[in-house]
Formats: sequence, structure tokens, C-alpha cells
Amino acid sequence: MRLIFDTHAHYDDEAFDSDREALLRTLPEKGICNVVNVGAELKGCYDSVTLAEEHSYIYAAVGIHPGCIQGLPDDYLQQVESLLSHPKVVAVGEIGLDYHFDDNAPKEVQKEVFAAQLQLAKDHDLPVIIHDREAHGDTMELLRKYKPKGIVHCFSGSVEMAREVVSLGMYVGLGGAVTFKNARHPVEVAASVPLTSLVVETDAPYMSPVPFRGKRCDSTMISYTAEKIAQVRSAQGTPITAAEVLEAARENAGSLFGITPEVL
Repeated sequence: MRLIFDTHAHYDDEAFDSDREALLRTLPEKGICNVVNVGAELKGCYDSVTLAEEHSYIYAAVGIHPGCIQGLPDDYLQQVESLLSHPKVVAVGEIGLDYHFDDNAPKEVQKEVFAAQLQLAKDHDLPVIIHDREAHGDTMELLRKYKPKGIVHCFSGSVEMAREVVSLGMYVGLGGAVTFKNARHPVEVAASVPLTSLVVETDAPYMSPVPFRGKRCDSTMISYTAEKIAQVRSAQGTPITAAEVLEAARENAGSLFGITPEVL
């Protein structure tokens, strides 16, 4: 069965320039039922829509990543909004806050752009895909205010934060980080998040799971993430297989994005 629904990938990234089409043609036969290709900068938003037009199993999210705010044109929000009516655009993302890098836009500017895109998603009744890096407090403050539906991607917060995200009706997105040797919060969250609130992702070409760390990531590697999630959940006394994790995550993603997964 094609069980894998990758809720977060960047196949428009230059890391795939040498073999993008060859790779994308083979993913369905390797167990991938759907992919949401997520925009980060304006060009990436347009490229994501193009990929969705060219491949039946790929859908697009459009939005401005907090690391891509510098130098935005004045009409960035109008450009993002112009893409939301496309039939294969299923979310506003990747949006959020990133306080890790000193050369990112100032915090107040990031929050302004994040809030504007949360409102845009609300106006169009679309889910969001949230980037939150070292900005948990401000991220949660804005999620409480706007109460969007969607995913907190590459979840790095505590179990307590995950519980609040779930209480807001959102999903927790887990990827390769749960397999990392020194991972603590992602593993704790993987063990405790309700299965009905879990989706899986790659962030391809980034965040490759063990044993592929340092190599380019693609959607097939989610199986290693699912194995780890099943392992930690089973160790907590709730036996589950990787296939069952993937099936639950696929159903959750399909429900969130309004997509009927292409399962054979």
C-alpha cells in the first residue's frame, strides 16, 4: 500500500535541480501517496504551484518563511493571496517565527508578517504550516490569538506545548529529528501526542533521519521516522507498528488538507 503522506517537503529546492523530475516520477511507486510542497520565499511559492500542476500526487502550500522576510516587496501578501484560489493550493505556509539566526528580520517584523499571514489563512479558511524555531512563547501567543487550523511543523517544543497545540485543534508534525541521537523533546512528544493529532514529514531536502544524516532527504525516508515513533510509543505500553503510524498520519493529513490520499 502507498501509506506515506509527506506533509512538508521542498522539492523546488536547488538540491533537487540535477534529478528533480526523475525522482518525483518514482516516488509513488515507492510508497508515497501525497506530498505537500511548501513555499518559503515568493519564488518558491510559484514553483510549488508549478510542481503541483505537473504531478497529480503533489499539492502546494504558499507563504513566506521567517528567514525569507528580508527584502520582501510591498505587495508580497497580495502575491501570496493571488495563489490561494489555485485548486491545488491547500495551505498557507511555511510561516512563523525563527529567532535562531541573528541575520533574520527583527522579531517585531517577523511577528507582523506572521500575523498577516495567519489572518490571510483565516480569511480564506485554509490551514497553516507553522515554522517555530526558538520562538515558542511568541508562536503560541499568536496561535492562541488567531486559532488557526494546521500543523506546527518540525515540532521542537515540550510535551506541555504539544498538549496546548492539540487543544487548539492543530496537528503536531514530526520528522527526522525524532531519530537523532540526542533528541529529547521530539522523542517525548512522539511518545505522548495523540495519534489523531500526528502528521509526519521530511522537510526534504533537509532533516534526513538516521541513518541518512548528512545526505539529501526525500519522502521515502519517512519510513525511518515512523519506525522510531512506533518504537517509542510501544515502549510506553501502547504497541503500534510503523505501518499503523503511517496510516493514521495519512488519514489526519488527508482530513486537514481536504485531500483523498492516492492509496493503491
